[in-house]
This record gives sequence, C-alpha cells and structure tokens, in this order.
Amino acid sequence: MELKVVCLLTLLGVLFVEPGFGQRGDIDINEWLKDKVEFIKKLEEKLKEVEGWQNDFDALEIKLNATVDEVTRQKAEMDKLKKENEGLQTRLNATEEEVDKLKQNSAKGGPQIAFSASLANFGEIYKGPCTDKALIFKRVFSNTGNGYDPNTGMFTAPVNGLYFLSFSTYGYNTHVMGAILMKNGVSQISTYDYPSTDGSDSSSNAVVLQLDGGDKVYMELWDNGRVFDNMNGHTTFSGFLVFPA
Repeated sequence: MELKVVCLLTLLGVLFVEPGFGQRGDIDINEWLKDKVEFIKKLEEKLKEVEGWQNDFDALEIKLNATVDEVTRQKAEMDKLKKENEGLQTRLNATEEEVDKLKQNSAKGGPQIAFSASLANFGEIYKGPCTDKALIFKRVFSNTGNGYDPNTGMFTAPVNGLYFLSFSTYGYNTHVMGAILMKNGVSQISTYDYPSTDGSDSSSNAVVLQLDGGDKVYMELWDNGRVFDNMNGHTTFSGFLVFPA
C-alpha cells in the first residue's frame, strides 16, 4: 500500500511539473489525458501485481519460520535421544563388564558342588521304625565335589557358602511318614504326616542354609517313622552350592 501511494504521488508530480504543459498549441489535451489515464491503469495493475508478490512473500516467510521452528524442535528431540542412547550405551557397557567378570570367575575354576541321591539302589526298601534313624541314600545320581558320602548318608560342606538343600519322602499309612533335615545334629526343616486311611503319602521340603566348610547335613526319621523307596526314586536327598560366602 505504501508503495502504491508513493507511485501515485510521483505520477501527480509528473502531471503538474511536466515542462510546457498547457502552453503548447500542438498538444491535444484529450489525447494527452487519455494516455495518462492508461498509464495510471497500467501502473495500478503493476501495483496490484507487486502487492500479490508481497502477499506470496509474506506467506513464504511464515512457512519458512514454521520450518525453522520444526527443525529446531527436531534437533532438540535428536539431542534428547542422543543423550538417552549414551545412557543406554553406558549401562550396556557396564552389563558387559559384569558378564565378563562372571565369565572370568567361572574360568578361574570356582567351587562346583552338587549332589543328588535316592534311598534305594535296587529293589524296594522300607526304612523304619528303628533305633538308628539316619537315612542313607545309596543310589547316587550326581556328586560333584564329592561332598556326599553314600556310606553314611551325610553331606559335608567342602567350602563356606550358601547351599540349597531339598528332599522328598514317601510312605504308607501304617506309620508316621516324613523325615528331618539335620545340620550338625540340630533339626532344620522337615516333612511329616500322621498315620491315615488314605493308603500312602508323599511330601517334600527345601531350604537355603549357610554352611561352613566341614558342617555336616543329613536326614533322620521321626520316632516311629517309616519311609519307602524303590527304583522310581520316591525318597530323595539333593543339594548344591549357590555361591561361596
């Protein structure tokens, strides 16, 4: 709009200051005015065209500013994701270091201790009631570290540590069914079932114990207790070292 006003003012200046205007007899005033009117119309059209360009430019500037804002937002988001990725990479590196340490410790030959055995190593066996209530598990499935003695039924801890120990018992309704896990002569956990009319019973139990090297763990019957086993392995005793401690 300002440009249009300036151009019109300039044209008026030309109209009023043109040399010899109204003084020359050879000039047709009507023709002259007609030319000036045409010139003004063309000038107005050009001004409208310029104004259209200005509007297009303003719209383009708005779009450009919006694009700049979007790029700025996306850059901020990328910077955020980059920081998060760096944090994840740090955690991943720490995890890999821990895994490498575990592998190194395993390769160094840390203590590997585990055993598992059942009561009967052939045929069928009814154990109890008896004065010697210790259960001796003769059928040895595994004995890594040689901590279990199949002659006495005792597991002797080779090293200090936390040990997972479990056992299962099976018996008939004529006697108390169950057994007691002993540590150095002291009861720890047990299974127990009264004589009943349901024919037979089975049960199991497990515990994690802190054992010092040389501690002895074994199983005993209850008073007037009896358990049964055959080659199906109903009555068992197992354990392993969780980790040295």
